[in-house]
Amino acid sequence: MKKAIALTLAASMALSLAACGGSAASSTASSASTAESTSTSTATSEATPAEDVTIKVAAIETAYGSEMWQKVSDAFTAQTGIKVELTTDKNLEDVIGPSMQGGDYPDVVHLATGRESALTEQFIKGNLMTDITDVLSMTVPGEDAKVSDKIAGGFTDTSLTNPYNDGKTYLAPMFYSPCGLFYNAGLLEEKGWTVPTTWDEMWELGDKAKAEGISLFTYPTTGYFDAFFYALMYSAGGPDFFQKATQYEEGIWDTPEAQTCFDIVNKLATYTNPITPAQANDQDFTQNQQLVLDNKAIFMPNGTWIVGEMAEAPRADGFKWGMTALPAVKAGGDSYSYTWFEQCWIPSGAEHQDAAKQFIAFLYSDTACALFAESGAIQPVLNIADSLEGDNKLFYSIYDNGAKAAMGNFAAFNAIPGVEVRTIFFDPVNSLVSGSTTEQQWIDGIKTASDQMRANLIK
Repeated sequence: MKKAIALTLAASMALSLAACGGSAASSTASSASTAESTSTSTATSEATPAEDVTIKVAAIETAYGSEMWQKVSDAFTAQTGIKVELTTDKNLEDVIGPSMQGGDYPDVVHLATGRESALTEQFIKGNLMTDITDVLSMTVPGEDAKVSDKIAGGFTDTSLTNPYNDGKTYLAPMFYSPCGLFYNAGLLEEKGWTVPTTWDEMWELGDKAKAEGISLFTYPTTGYFDAFFYALMYSAGGPDFFQKATQYEEGIWDTPEAQTCFDIVNKLATYTNPITPAQANDQDFTQNQQLVLDNKAIFMPNGTWIVGEMAEAPRADGFKWGMTALPAVKAGGDSYSYTWFEQCWIPSGAEHQDAAKQFIAFLYSDTACALFAESGAIQPVLNIADSLEGDNKLFYSIYDNGAKAAMGNFAAFNAIPGVEVRTIFFDPVNSLVSGSTTEQQWIDGIKTASDQMRANLIK
């Protein structure tokens, strides 16, 4: 079975490279194979100590650092007796990819969708993930509560965790972050400018800033347009439009709501700092973020991790973080902030799946949540925001200040050579900014690809 999975993974990765090398913002989850299921016993609802079992945990190292993962792993071992062999790296795909192609899999992987390498997407589309629905009914190791009682509402009801819409969960929701437009509140105070509440006000601010040599907008990479575009779709047409658009409904991109989204992004491109596309990659993206800290651009789409990510970066005098939801399409309309969260999953080729499920259950324990929070990583558990302070208190209270929460993403579809959500919907923004692509060319590409996506929806 492991050899078969490895061959499937290798083929999927090869296909990904052939398909222009883009990453996807969509998640396409899948069930473990029947043969694998029969070789792995069902996880019990109670966590029990296990002797002489060592699980391999691989976690991406982000702005939160890697120390928190070691602390949580140690706490898990102390609670259950299950040992953890931990691997963390900023380029995790490069570290674990080769061994997985050879049939050696981590038992638990923490790696979100939407990265350039799209490794998680390849596992999803290749049917290489384990169904972890039973984890929700497990008791959190060391506690009396079940996992489902700890996770905040809605996080296990989205296509990011249940992409087949079949009531089964394949990816566990991790570290969540309200996403929106981040800016230097000190700059706006100094200039006497107010935060725009509508896009018309945004363009007015853009003209004022341009007169002083400041760009209205920048973005780290085009991948950050996933959260931005999802919130924009909600703002333009509400949940109904979002649902139809993310299912690639026929004719949806010809609607007034869709045109509103396209027009806003296209106009925003003309207000974007022109150096942005050249730095919009996984190596140089912090230079685009630096544009905001240096008052060379006002707004950028981002998540709450930005504070830690740029903690040591130089900044303009009087700088202080601000965050706002996307402006409303029109006065009196709704403004939305997308809730982005990472994912944790179990490869179907993992050797110790029962122990791996216990580890995932432990990630929602009070102990683990507190250890993660020390590094600024906030788990999507009930009432956790009550314990936050400083910038995080500001950021995580955005939904208390009038913004509505947007959640979900484009529906999963079977692999199509050269077609990924990010490459079709978001990567062209670089070309819109540089002027090498027109708005209509971008729209035409979306329409053509959506027809293919709709025809290949995974059901």
